[in-house]
Amino acid sequence: MAVRRLAPDAVQPKSFAFAPETEAWLVEQLTKFPEGRQASAVIPLLWRVQKDCGNWLPQKAIEAVAERLAMPYIRVFEVATFYTMFNLEPVGKFYIQMCGTTPCQLRGSDAIKKVLSRKVGAPHHVTEDGLFSWIEVECLGACCNAPMVQINDDYYEDLTEENFETLLDDLAAGRAVRKGSQTGRVSSEPTQSVHTLQDPTLYDGSRVGAWKKRFEEEAIRKAAEAKEAERRAEAEAAAATKEAAVEPKPGKPDSGRATATPVADAPAQRAAAGERPVDPGARVTASEDDTRTTVDPKAVEEEEEMATRLAALPKDATNEDKANAVGERPAGLDAPRGGDADDLKKILGIGPANERKLNELGVYHYDQIAGWERPQIRWVGAYLAFPGRIDRENWVEQARALAAETKTS
Repeated sequence: MAVRRLAPDAVQPKSFAFAPETEAWLVEQLTKFPEGRQASAVIPLLWRVQKDCGNWLPQKAIEAVAERLAMPYIRVFEVATFYTMFNLEPVGKFYIQMCGTTPCQLRGSDAIKKVLSRKVGAPHHVTEDGLFSWIEVECLGACCNAPMVQINDDYYEDLTEENFETLLDDLAAGRAVRKGSQTGRVSSEPTQSVHTLQDPTLYDGSRVGAWKKRFEEEAIRKAAEAKEAERRAEAEAAAATKEAAVEPKPGKPDSGRATATPVADAPAQRAAAGERPVDPGARVTASEDDTRTTVDPKAVEEEEEMATRLAALPKDATNEDKANAVGERPAGLDAPRGGDADDLKKILGIGPANERKLNELGVYHYDQIAGWERPQIRWVGAYLAFPGRIDRENWVEQARALAAETKTS
């Protein structure tokens, strides 16, 4: 970033005063900002003052802006030196900013720079007649029409060495000049072989009129179709009403009533129907022809006994009360042997939650589960609130296998 300094004292004016027009403009601008926020007007005020001073900012003007906005001088000085749109030294009446960035350079900005050096002089130099000065700047955003320059507030594009010299001569002589493209190009259209937007109806309004008429005709057609559909629906409804009046349809007295569905074949539903409930996890035996299975009578008797005992308990009975009613609590340990419990989660059906509950019962090892009999299985099943699961997932056999594996290892 370039270092920006104020102009030498030799060219600095000794005083500065706001023009009456600028003062009136400033009063109007300050009404746009809340009380105490007048400093927000510093950039537009500096821009206005720069216009009044011949397109540059003397030090006295910067000081006057600071005083008028009740800002420290250094704050206004920082703004003026930061933004390159503020000129800190005198410039010509026609202040030329030449873009030298890559797109313009590829399109011939070096030739434009040679013209400026020949007709104006070095950058930042003001001609003796005060008409011209120039600098090279970064991209000005008109790359499609490169090379280009900005003179005061206007862009001049599609420059060549010849038409740029003519432009400078016309400005010096006070003749009217063309702003924008110097070759007559419209906006950023292609420079050669223009084949687009050739249809005059795109510009004289007739094309838009044709589109509008088409949309109006389409709307009329859709409205007519909708009206015809409504007329047909009314006619069909009238015909149906007439037919119903002549030959009424037979009534359906059961219409809308609930349809009975079979009772689910679950233990609770079977018990409610007076049938003997069957535990889904009860032990079964295969028939001789192995085409069906029959429920083990002992298992059925066991489940009936459990159901009777549970039915005698109060409704607010806890899981432990239910377990004590149907089985025998397994013996537990105060702590795992050797301080190292087995990983009970290796048994299919025991997750982290069930492992924690078993540990709370003092069950830490595979061999404890392997030693459970029917009373212990029934007690734990009721306590964990899933009777029959221990049998279905065969915890005891799994525990025996794991205990044997642990013992051998």
